[in-house]
Amino acid sequence: MLALAKDGFVVAERNRGFRVVEMSETDLDEISQIRVLLEVPSTVEVARIISASDLKRVGAIADEIVAAAARGDLIDYLDSDRRFHVALISQLGNARLTELVDRLRLQTRLYGLGKLVETGRLVASAEEHQELLETMRTKDAAATERVIGSHIKHVRGLWVGHEEA
Repeated sequence: MLALAKDGFVVAERNRGFRVVEMSETDLDEISQIRVLLEVPSTVEVARIISASDLKRVGAIADEIVAAAARGDLIDYLDSDRRFHVALISQLGNARLTELVDRLRLQTRLYGLGKLVETGRLVASAEEHQELLETMRTKDAAATERVIGSHIKHVRGLWVGHEEA
């Protein structure tokens, strides 16, 4: 079982209780690399098959992400961001893939976000979700691949205070 903790995640250990595992730079790099390998081609495939009505539904979630970022509301931001990415990946009908992507995102989702709120960069990151949906609306696979890959790398870069990892 994984749960969030302030700079890491909580791991349940059978007959031992819980412990907080801190995220190292290596952990974050490895998780980001796995996310790129899984989410980029998966999102490109979703762009090929997603219906207009599902794009509209996911678009409403993207708007919630931007609104939460503008308010500096990390709880709503994280909830909306999770729902957005799960809604997209779940379009493929592969429950294991959806769960794996969700679990990887859960392991890193709080790391460095406070700094993004303080610097006002959370809104720009949030708006990338809308940009991604626009590429999906036009069924532009190359642009979708570029935007989702950049989004994952950009977020990883922002975690450590760089433009892109």
